[in-house]
Amino acid sequence: MTVGVEADMTGMERLRMIESYGKAHAELVEALKRFPREMWTFKPSPDRWSIHEIVVHITDSEANSYVRCRRFVAEPGRAVMAYDENRWAEALRYHDRDTDEAVELFKWLRLGSYRLVKSLPESVWSNTVDHPENGTMTMDDWLDVYERHVREHVAQMQSVYAAWLEQRAAWAEWSEAK
Repeated sequence: MTVGVEADMTGMERLRMIESYGKAHAELVEALKRFPREMWTFKPSPDRWSIHEIVVHITDSEANSYVRCRRFVAEPGRAVMAYDENRWAEALRYHDRDTDEAVELFKWLRLGSYRLVKSLPESVWSNTVDHPENGTMTMDDWLDVYERHVREHVAQMQSVYAAWLEQRAAWAEWSEAK
């Protein structure tokens, strides 16, 4: 998580980011159409996530984001929970979770927060929370992180897909040589 958004984000910049934030579910759904379902469980290496696991992570991250957003509004100055995403992936058995359910849950979590942040007064955007790994964060920092979160993971999915295509090509080449 990278923080440190300009402290004086303008209202127009924030509105643009809020609208982009609100479109994340549609962008995720569109992106997933580019990747054949039969490869969603492919892992480029044991220490990297599959597209399936990335989708579930996005939803678990959004659940944390949902709570953090409300902490900024209702309990500024308080601490938010950090979590170890790799431990969550393993302990919660992301590979066994249903991706369609995860995408649907993401939709509703994101929509709820989008509607909330659209309605907030300017004064709330300077509220802070204490993050155990990132220190003091403003609500603008929160928006910056989560506005780009899905887009960053779509790029990660694209990398997984490229590795899958590369492996398929190598397998086909090997098979033909036999």
